[in-house]
Amino acid sequence: MKFFILSFLFALQSFASLNDLAVQDGGRIKPYDSFAKETLQLIYGKKTYNQKPATEIVLTWLLVPTVWLDQKIFELRNPQILEKLNLAAADRYYSSQQLFENRQFRELMEELKQQRASKEKLTPYFQALQRLESQFFVFREMISGNLLKLIPVSGKDSWQAVSEFPRPAQDLFAKLAQSFVQSLDKPEGQKQTAQLAQEFKTYARAQAPEKYPSDFRLQAEVHYNQFHPFLWASICYGLAAIFLMLTWVFGKSWGVKFGWFFALTAFALHTYGFVLRIFLAGRPPVSNMYESIVWVAWGTFVFSMILEIIYRRRFILWAGSLASCIALIIADQAPTILDSSIQPLEAVLRSNLWLTIHVLTITLSYAAFLLAFILGNAGLFMYAGKQEPNPQKVKPLVEAIYRSMQIGVGFLAPGIILGGIWADYSWGRFWGWDPKETWALIVLLGYIAVLHARISKWIQDFGTIAAAVVSFSLVIMAWYGVNYVLGAGLHSYGFGAGGFQYVGSFVMLEIFAVIYILLLRKFRLHKN
Repeated sequence: MKFFILSFLFALQSFASLNDLAVQDGGRIKPYDSFAKETLQLIYGKKTYNQKPATEIVLTWLLVPTVWLDQKIFELRNPQILEKLNLAAADRYYSSQQLFENRQFRELMEELKQQRASKEKLTPYFQALQRLESQFFVFREMISGNLLKLIPVSGKDSWQAVSEFPRPAQDLFAKLAQSFVQSLDKPEGQKQTAQLAQEFKTYARAQAPEKYPSDFRLQAEVHYNQFHPFLWASICYGLAAIFLMLTWVFGKSWGVKFGWFFALTAFALHTYGFVLRIFLAGRPPVSNMYESIVWVAWGTFVFSMILEIIYRRRFILWAGSLASCIALIIADQAPTILDSSIQPLEAVLRSNLWLTIHVLTITLSYAAFLLAFILGNAGLFMYAGKQEPNPQKVKPLVEAIYRSMQIGVGFLAPGIILGGIWADYSWGRFWGWDPKETWALIVLLGYIAVLHARISKWIQDFGTIAAAVVSFSLVIMAWYGVNYVLGAGLHSYGFGAGGFQYVGSFVMLEIFAVIYILLLRKFRLHKN
């Protein structure tokens, strides 16, 4: 795997050494590039500030903190909190003085403390308070020099922060900081900064060589951050979907070659991103919602490619490319809801064997159901015209939907069983009607019912199409709803917050679309 990654790191020689200084943060060792981006994302909601990279901005908080005290860099949107702080709700960003020197801030933190003590599920209001607390803590610790931990200590788990540096480290860091500040106005000074950063890294590694990661691993993560493989994959998936749609709708045969080219390019980039993330995390990348969405997008395209090769319908590959494109865009454009940072595993998940065979299997079933859902929406569009579509055009689409559902059930059933075995291994019971377990079972029974209804001819072509769309709402509930809406059960490591209004609106829109097409079809058939 190391050789595979090395062959793709085509830009490592251009990386600034400051970016790949090792930092201990969030339970793992990461390059300063990752640390800065994640820190600025928490504070500002973005990974850049006024078109300046996070690596520059975050370090200046430490070096010249007084400059930032009156700068509006703290993102806060919750209207209830803003009202209690007597701040204008029309703004999006506020300064440290406006927030943390506000008389009401301590009262809000006490309110959050009491809510935590009650052990009740945090509402969106308290979730926003929790983020505000994290912003306060991170900024305070950063400007005081307690957050940036750069030197490992032999025999100890915790690294030394800037505020704890011994005299030799202080001198090295002071030279590095001075060169960094000067290079902000003089780009030619970046070479000297890189040299001083390398000297500092050499010193830090010498303190505990066994704890300091290799340059290859640090540079690989910087490359992953700066290359954005999943972003490029989403662009290529989108181009593939456009060319394949032109082929399907207008019969342009030349679009097939372009479609396959962009689809395979996207798949290669997608796979490369996964290999990088697996290498960096040391585990299958399916431990949170962001990773599962990226993995489901990958699985959806794989299934569409396999079915396309078998049936050669063109629209199957189109559906897989479109689904993967949309999924990767969602993962990339919702950073406050879907955390893309690489985090250490929760204790209950620290088994690569069970994480691989259970979680990957379950989420692959979601990938197949997502493909059926996209194909179902294409079918609804065909029925939205003034006349009934040609049955000869509908049947291949319905067949692809049916096969996708079969694949999904074929992965979900063993995935649930494997999850029960893991639950018995971890929690001492095979099944406990935990919300996650229950909804996974509901999804399985729902799709089995659809397959049974199709075999028994209780539903025909349109019924299968409608069922593919409506049934996916069960997947959304099991996948998103349990974690982000219910927030209850033993699967708390997957819980998150946000996005409910968008997801809820999307589900309702899909259901209304099915009802509308159903009524339109009945009216059309009655008229004929």
